[in-house]
Amino acid sequence: MWQAFYRTMIAHGRWMLIPQGVATTLLIAVCAVIIGAILGCIFALFKISKSRLLQAISGVYTTVIRGVPMTTQLMIFYFVIFVPFGMRNAVVVAIIAFGINSGAYCTEIFRAGIQSVDSGQMEAGRSLGLSWRQTFIKIILPQAFRIIVPTFTSEFITLIKETSVASFIAVVDLQKACDNIRNATYNAWIPLLSCAAIYLCMTVGLTKLFSIFEKRMAKSDRS
Repeated sequence: MWQAFYRTMIAHGRWMLIPQGVATTLLIAVCAVIIGAILGCIFALFKISKSRLLQAISGVYTTVIRGVPMTTQLMIFYFVIFVPFGMRNAVVVAIIAFGINSGAYCTEIFRAGIQSVDSGQMEAGRSLGLSWRQTFIKIILPQAFRIIVPTFTSEFITLIKETSVASFIAVVDLQKACDNIRNATYNAWIPLLSCAAIYLCMTVGLTKLFSIFEKRMAKSDRS
């Protein structure tokens, strides 16, 4: 087994593809979740606004993005939207595509978090002389944030796993790096099991890390 592992992963420095792939995967996931959070905030506010036009725009965005498979969206962004205009940087396209996709899910996460705060909190803030904006920022958002964090962190972990389809547009992420090793060595089980193990370590590690963060945040709230 060791000899097979050495020939597949160590020989010719093929293992170096793995950390490069992990770095690309994390880059796409981190940038995409930041874009997703920004879009999620904007469209969540659209969705809870009193303007029917803004509600409709947010509704169309979340319905379309959540209703189309991520792989299809990625290929549309790359081959239909960006490549015809000369944009061939697959990593940038992947970041934009995953960011827009994440934004649709973040919209619902943020909307649910904001609307879960008791409506009496807004009334209490207004009765104290605060404007709607001041009440929303100082009273509603801090409470919504505590509700949103667990689901938002889960979205980030899910996004890391979803980036594996970025290889469809030739992004050399973790999945593509392992596929390249498999194609070069004609050995499927070692690269693919290694890929699965690394994804598992990343997701389990981040789950533990976020769990610690949530516990500390809950402890600070009680104190």
